[in-house]
Amino acid sequence: MSLHRGLRTIDVARRVGCSVQHLRDLERDGVIPPAARTPSGYRSWSAVHVRSAVAYRELTQAVGPVRAQELLQALHDQPLAAFLAMLDDAHAELARERRDLQAAREAVASIAAEPLGEPRPSDAMTISELAEALGTTPATLRHWEAEGLLTPDREGSGRIRTYSAVQVRDARVVHQLRIAGHPIPQLRAVLRQLLDPGVSGEALHTAFRVRDQQLTRRSHALLRAAPALNDVLASKQSLIGPDGGHQDIDWSGERWTGPVGPGQPARVWSALGGGGQDPVDDGGGDGLGGQSAEAVEDLGQGQ
Repeated sequence: MSLHRGLRTIDVARRVGCSVQHLRDLERDGVIPPAARTPSGYRSWSAVHVRSAVAYRELTQAVGPVRAQELLQALHDQPLAAFLAMLDDAHAELARERRDLQAAREAVASIAAEPLGEPRPSDAMTISELAEALGTTPATLRHWEAEGLLTPDREGSGRIRTYSAVQVRDARVVHQLRIAGHPIPQLRAVLRQLLDPGVSGEALHTAFRVRDQQLTRRSHALLRAAPALNDVLASKQSLIGPDGGHQDIDWSGERWTGPVGPGQPARVWSALGGGGQDPVDDGGGDGLGGQSAEAVEDLGQGQ
């Protein structure tokens, strides 16, 4: 099927690997541009919509659905610099999480190796003191207690929480691992290991390995989104000209709403690529700049 002739909703959904309703939701939320309408009122989609939906799918795995939606909306509606700044932030966030993971590895290894010695009452800390030392809040420490990560002692008639040297060590480990993004169930296994020196370090190694694999998958998804994002951007730039200014594009009517100038076609192409002229279906071209319709279908289903 030639993509610049127009795709049905089911065609795009199959290429992207989502439901028809999900595709309509993406259109409603501005993740993909509005579809053109046939004289009978049916949606008519193009490769721009396929690429936008594919980019959203990969970005969702990389940065989550909310941020993915914001990125696609900015791609369609904002100046190039604003969109690229948001994309840079997504890459920077993943880089920061990797640094936090490495810092957690080093910190936990150092904390676990510290000799505790004989416990002394003077070593105990109140919940406020421990929260201040960690740079967190008493509410966070109470949450960790409710999740079974910490078990403070209780003293006096007021049952005031106090933390021994061992419990302070556990809190430091939990704090470092939470900064690095580890979920609470993993932390339970790590703390059981610390409390039992006879247990191997496998739980701790597994926690770090799982987190590293999660970050790798997210980084890879962000990389996979790049070609689709660039294709949509190239199609948009072919309409707004080389000056980098921002113009509104009415994708639904396949027309650029700004004044048509040299090198700025009045029609929005139904497919990507093509070099600044209104594509004509001569029976042999697909309007994809050398890529077949099958290639775009593979892009939608094979990632």
